[in-house]
Amino acid sequence: MSDCIFCKIINKEIPSEIIYEDDKVIAFKDVNPQSPIHFLVIPKEHIESSNYIDDENSSLIGHIFLTIKDLAKKQGIDQDGYRIVNNCGAFGGQTVSHIHFHVLGGRKFSWPPG
Repeated sequence: MSDCIFCKIINKEIPSEIIYEDDKVIAFKDVNPQSPIHFLVIPKEHIESSNYIDDENSSLIGHIFLTIKDLAKKQGIDQDGYRIVNNCGAFGGQTVSHIHFHVLGGRKFSWPPG
C-alpha cells in the first residue's frame, strides 16, 4: 500500500526509532507516547485491521504477541505489567489502516482508561 504510513516505515521511506525488526514484524517507538514506554508492533504484511485476521495470517498475529512478550522483558516492563492496545475501525479509534499493537508500560494504568 503506497500511501500507508506504516508500510513506508517498514520500507524505510519514513524514519522511525526502530527497537526490533525481523522478517515478519517491526517494532518502533510511538511518536506521541502516552506512557514512559510506548511502542508499536506491526506486521510487515499489510493487514488492514483485526477484521482481516484469517486462517492464513493468524500465525503472524501469534508471532506479534510473542514479540511483544520478548520486547516487554527487554524494556523491563514484564514484571510490573503493561497494556496492549489494538484499535479496530473508525469507531474503535483506528487512525492508520494497517493492523498495529500499541504496547504501553512504565506506569500504572487504571480501568476504564482515561
